[in-house]
Amino acid sequence: MVRARSEERRVEIVRAALEVIAERGYRGAALGTVAERVGLTQQGLLHYFPTKEALLVAVLEERDRWDTGGGTRALADAWRPDLLASLVEYNAMRPGIVQTFSALLGESVTDGHPAREFFAERYAQVRSAMADVLRAEYGDRLPSGLTPEQAAPLLAAVMDGLQYQWLLAPESVDMPGAFRAFLDLIQGPRA
Repeated sequence: MVRARSEERRVEIVRAALEVIAERGYRGAALGTVAERVGLTQQGLLHYFPTKEALLVAVLEERDRWDTGGGTRALADAWRPDLLASLVEYNAMRPGIVQTFSALLGESVTDGHPAREFFAERYAQVRSAMADVLRAEYGDRLPSGLTPEQAAPLLAAVMDGLQYQWLLAPESVDMPGAFRAFLDLIQGPRA
């Protein structure tokens, strides 16, 4: 009973953090604001998440669960090229979340960053799942000539690279359009 209540409270905190981040961006998301939204003191919030970074990693994990719909089958389906294009369009409607993800991703490349392990594991899983989906759809070679293992990291790199460009110049970068154009390149000419 206590454990279930604790887990419910953690979920409540993560959702409040997501709201605050969406409203104020990564830098403006103060732990005190999140704590206030869930009726805790900042010290009380730190009982559940000892650092802002730990809370942000929990937000990223929750974001991934929402993006993929949760579950193993949903995770595999989430990396289908047609659904990736839909995910990019969805991301274009939530700049606060994309900004949080991108800021943490950039910071995570430094040694000792609390999100480093999260992103390293996430990218390994994403590349593997994307390669599996591409292999199931195209076999050992995509129409463009790339293998699924060659195309998977390119898909992830373009998705995330476009997010950075879009965040810096949203009026100049058509993130969904550019991603669809990239999909056309790697999938090759259609019959």
